[in-house]
Amino acid sequence: MKNNVITFLLMFVSLTFFSQIEEKNNAAYDLGNGINFSFNEGKYEFNINGFIKPAYIYSYEKRFDNEGQYSDVYRQFKSQNSNLVISGMAIDEKLSFTIQMDYSSTDPLTEAYIGYHFSEKSILFFGQMQVSHNNLEMTHNEDKLRFTGRGMLSEIFSGSAEEFGVFFETSFGNQFLVKPTFAVTSGDGRNSFGDDSRDTDKGGLKFGSRINIYPMGDFSEGNQHTTVDLVGEESLKIQLGTAFSRNYGASNSVGEGHGDFILYDDSGKEQFPDYSQLFIDLNLKYNGFSVLVEYADSFASGLKNIYTDPNGFNILQPSQISEYLVLGDSQGIQFGYITKNGYSFDFIFEKFNPEFSHNINSILRESKNLGFGVSKYLANNNLKLQLSAFKTDYDNSGLNLQNDEFISASFLVQIAF
Repeated sequence: MKNNVITFLLMFVSLTFFSQIEEKNNAAYDLGNGINFSFNEGKYEFNINGFIKPAYIYSYEKRFDNEGQYSDVYRQFKSQNSNLVISGMAIDEKLSFTIQMDYSSTDPLTEAYIGYHFSEKSILFFGQMQVSHNNLEMTHNEDKLRFTGRGMLSEIFSGSAEEFGVFFETSFGNQFLVKPTFAVTSGDGRNSFGDDSRDTDKGGLKFGSRINIYPMGDFSEGNQHTTVDLVGEESLKIQLGTAFSRNYGASNSVGEGHGDFILYDDSGKEQFPDYSQLFIDLNLKYNGFSVLVEYADSFASGLKNIYTDPNGFNILQPSQISEYLVLGDSQGIQFGYITKNGYSFDFIFEKFNPEFSHNINSILRESKNLGFGVSKYLANNNLKLQLSAFKTDYDNSGLNLQNDEFISASFLVQIAF
């Protein structure tokens, strides 16, 4: 780690020195956009930027079972994100690259991909990157969120949101804009090829796509990759989107990991169900007001002749699959307003409906999530103070028990550089 830091500092000093002695090369710094290097009269561009989010988190959990009531209190002070992004572009060669690290994570490499730019509107990517076939909030980076964290819908139906594969995105139109994206990934999430040769991919490939439609034109610059109206659109702007993915052989609860569970066919060989997700979302922005409506649905197929043991004694029951995969649907709404002096007031409500509500071991539980947030934006979105609080109620009526309850509150400071 020490050698990596020294290498990075040497590269930084060398690039800065070189940019000063050659008139045709230059370097500049812009808050939030990082350090930009330009070489050979702008034919080669490099950028270094990032953000950190130190946070204090308080949570209280109350649970009930046949033996009584239990409660736990958790307090954390941590860096929620410590991201560094290095990117570059070779203009004449039409090639670009991006590397993103989150040093707050035990698995820090979040994105590493290259892109070939057929035109300004059509790009082909290869590598590990944030996919677009999740719900809309999950397609945005952590420094662009409305609250101190993602909504419960994002957390339940998605994992890290980074996958390894081939990605294509393009756009059509101007006043009426359509942006389709397509992806073929390993279906096994981040670091999908495992830690060593014994930890290999499970199942088959994953295919995903998203189509965003902007009937009144695209959002303004700086307002495109967030659900919040950071800019203050002078006219009503609408984004209507739908996304779908199918993982042919999922071994993770949301199809973004591998080896979290193993199922078998009647001969003892590994066999996994297919897992599909559908998302529909609507994002409105106007003069500081913003509304996000999201719908999520997930379902499994290919469940015949699957066993939970390699000896073929215990066949998987129809409702039992909900103990392995997140199955069911959810509806959510977020809305808020940013004042002219940078104060934002936001609210969220989400409802979750498991496909097999009678299965008490189902991963997805019948529940409701309610929350609010207050934020102060400084220097656009580059310095931000945020306070959020959430209350989640889990329905235990089928167990003849009181409902479980989870309350959390967090405060963070976000600094983008």
